[in-house]
Amino acid sequence: MIDLAHIPVPALLELHVDLLAELRRREVVRSLNNPTGDYGELLFSRAFGWSLNGNSSADADAIDAQGLRYQIKCRRLGTPKGSRQLGFIRRLPERPFDWLAAVLLDSRFRVLRAALIPYEVILPRASYVESVKAWRFMLRDSVWDLSEVADVTEKLRMVEQAM
Repeated sequence: MIDLAHIPVPALLELHVDLLAELRRREVVRSLNNPTGDYGELLFSRAFGWSLNGNSSADADAIDAQGLRYQIKCRRLGTPKGSRQLGFIRRLPERPFDWLAAVLLDSRFRVLRAALIPYEVILPRASYVESVKAWRFMLRDSVWDLSEVADVTEKLRMVEQAM
């Protein structure tokens, strides 16, 4: 058995990608995604000191010291032109969070871009999808051009490098 105790977290995630690719080649699994959402939550909570809510919380994933609620979404791009669709957002008109914390990862789980986006920016740019009864938001590069959006890429990269 290989001792993995002293391998940094980013190296473990890269190994995970390679293992999933081999399992897919052997047709053991059908998807290459797995720890993406949890990793995004970890990056943001460590970067900003947020408290993560339990897994059963459907609305906000984290809360900060001032009581602001954060929905955290993470997308791993299989290719540079991969889909920018984040996970579906439930009950969006009910304002289930104050900020959307979103991060794009490359195919090897490295931080590409990250942003803090106020709820007021998300609501008019999301579209309702009847078949899943939830809202879709696309994390396009143009989001970072909006004055209300904070680019937090470097903060997340610092956390990533420290693991």
